[in-house]
Amino acid sequence: MSEEILINVTPPETRVAVIENGVLQELIIERTRQRGLVGNIYKGEVCRVLPGMQAAFVDIGLPRAAFLHLSDLCAKDLEKKGSENIEHYLHEGQHIIVQVVKDPLGSKGARLTTEISIPSRFQVYMPYAHNSGVSQRIECETERVRLRACLDGFRLEHKCGGFIARTAAECVDEAILIADMTFLLKLWESIAAKIANAKPKQFIHKDLPLSIRTLRDLYREGIERVRVDSRETYHRLVEFAEIFAPEIVPVIEHYTGECPVFDIYSVEDEIQKALDRKVNLKSGGHLVFDQTESMTTVDVNTGGYVGGRNLEETIFKTNLEAAQTISRQLRLRNLGGIIIIDFIDMQSEDHKRQVLQAFERHLEKDHAKTNITEVSVLGLVEMTRKRTRESLEHILCEPCSACGGRGVLKTAESMCLEIFREIIREVRQYKVKKILVLASNEVVEMLLDEEADMLAELEVFLSVRIKFRAEAEYNQEQYDVVLL
Repeated sequence: MSEEILINVTPPETRVAVIENGVLQELIIERTRQRGLVGNIYKGEVCRVLPGMQAAFVDIGLPRAAFLHLSDLCAKDLEKKGSENIEHYLHEGQHIIVQVVKDPLGSKGARLTTEISIPSRFQVYMPYAHNSGVSQRIECETERVRLRACLDGFRLEHKCGGFIARTAAECVDEAILIADMTFLLKLWESIAAKIANAKPKQFIHKDLPLSIRTLRDLYREGIERVRVDSRETYHRLVEFAEIFAPEIVPVIEHYTGECPVFDIYSVEDEIQKALDRKVNLKSGGHLVFDQTESMTTVDVNTGGYVGGRNLEETIFKTNLEAAQTISRQLRLRNLGGIIIIDFIDMQSEDHKRQVLQAFERHLEKDHAKTNITEVSVLGLVEMTRKRTRESLEHILCEPCSACGGRGVLKTAESMCLEIFREIIREVRQYKVKKILVLASNEVVEMLLDEEADMLAELEVFLSVRIKFRAEAEYNQEQYDVVLL
């Protein structure tokens, strides 16, 4: 399988596309004005403690107060007191050092933790921890023992906090790991100096920009190229790689082609498709995605696919293809939270098992944590996907100004009847003889055509003269009744 990463950089934003076998699998967007907060460290001030929720709201200088749950307090503090009452740890007006673990989503503020962590290429440093760990993705027990021994040895020698070996640390030379930990220790010392002089609600430390985080977090063995279309960013990536991951330097490429870097694999077209509700399957079936604040639903349909020998075979093949497409769309659209998938009903238990296994296999490539249930008797699969950042739709789109995000508009006929009712109300209240109705072109056409007889009867009934004027800027639900 061929893999590469495309990085498109402009002053307003940076976009990263992960390509597998020539197909866009993941897209990350960071806009300069709306740069993500995850990883940022602040000196916060507790503004409200909620004993019923075992949580607190913390003011870190953002428009909305951030949220800190008892489970996100530093493990060392929890072990000292051993209490499950948030009031034993926090009180209003208290100053605490916190780190953002989730960006603000919709109407919700940022999610915080007091268990500070500083990531690098191979490790994560936790200054307030007192033990070390190894990524669960490193399965070789011998390698796990080697890494843990290296981390513990460094921690005890320097009498510092704990480290977690990331997946990228597997089989890395001990000298490189020690150099990485030494860098993290120095970085924390500089952050600690800022903390000592920080005022409440003050920003202290920001994570690396998206382009460099891409090398740190997304690069793995097997990625053939990292193409970036900015010379300045290219040099920054090379400088970072030379210090922290020299083996990456040969794959970093400054793209200078006349064709935009995202056009190489039709990324722009794929982004547009990812904003549509309907996703076509190669077999002729299709998926329908509906994203709400509480959950996302995915409906699988056979569409025009009629299959081969029988209906059960048609359904099985459509569900198998849907499982692969859904796993890709979840990554591409960055859908999180509760997700309900309505697979087409299958009679065979073996088919249900194969579809679920295929879905789980495709999700293994997903960086976000997922949990999946069995296929229910109705063909539904319930799953959760960890929210890491705003979905693609929330980043690129806003609610429709015409329908207010409902996704539907009242019909022209409904609007005609509504206008009739408003005319009756106005005439009876103000005793006028002339009225001007301003409405959309579609509504005015219907009023003067299909509803002309009804309009004539209304004029006679009310003894009023009604004029109409089409307004090009009005949507179908907008109208005004003007008294003349």
